[in-house]
This record gives sequence, structure tokens and C-alpha cells, in this order.
Amino acid sequence: MIKEWATVISWENGVAKVHCDVKASCSSCASRAGCGSRVLNKLGPQTSHTITVPSAEPLVAGQKVELGISESSLLGSAMLVYLSPLVGLFIMASLFQVLFGTDIAAMCGALLGGVGGFLLARGFSPTLAKRETWQPVIISVGLPPDLLRTSTSSELSQ
Repeated sequence: MIKEWATVISWENGVAKVHCDVKASCSSCASRAGCGSRVLNKLGPQTSHTITVPSAEPLVAGQKVELGISESSLLGSAMLVYLSPLVGLFIMASLFQVLFGTDIAAMCGALLGGVGGFLLARGFSPTLAKRETWQPVIISVGLPPDLLRTSTSSELSQ
């Protein structure tokens, strides 16, 4: 199970809306100055995700929850997104090469196959997303934010 902490935005009728921050691929490495992943991460937008998760337990805004999703569903969605365009690219490039016998035809077939595989994945993903095993679930719930109080040693001595 892949786990991630999220913050509750709202809870209504057994459905919680939670906010998940996207973590950087690396931030604590000693070779940050020369790291290509760090540079690429800075170029992309810093995004966050808001999703809805069923929760029978009432939650309050600001409360932390631990979400989980099965590895098999994550692997399946990654394979759909990455492999279907790749397989389409190779199949159509090979087919166009055999049919027309030129590299330009193979290149056009590869382009058509890659785009076709992407469109196939895009069309098939909503069907898979409806499966219950592909949905995130709440594993554990943190304390509400107004339940915890902190005090410093100077406040205690007064």
C-alpha cells in the first residue's frame, strides 16, 4: 500500500475533501547544485491535488489523514499511461514499415501509433478509475487541530 498524508478541507455526508501537496523529487541531497532532477522540478509547476475520499468518521477542516492506495492499482495506471502509447508507437511503426517500406512511412506510423495509444489510454482511464480498488482510502486519522495545545516553558512559569 502506498501511503501519503493529506489535510482535510471539508467533510459532508460521509465524503471528505482532502488536499495533498506534491512533494519535490529531491530536496535533501548534497549534490543539489548539479542535479538535473532538481532543475527539471523547478521548471514544472508546483501543484497540489484536491480529491474526495469516503469517510464514515466525521472530520474537521485542518485535520490530517493518512491516505492509501494499493500498489497494483498504481502500477496498472502507470502501465496504461506509459505503455499504451509506446506499444502503439512500435506496432504502427512496424506495420507502416512493412506496408510502405520507407522510413518516412514508419515515422508517420510511429506518430499515429503514439497518439492513438495516448487517446486509447485517455478513453479507457475513466472506466478504470471507477473501480473501487483504484480509489484511495483513509488508513488513519490524526487528531483535530483544535484539540492540541502547545505551551512553551516561559508560559508555564508564569
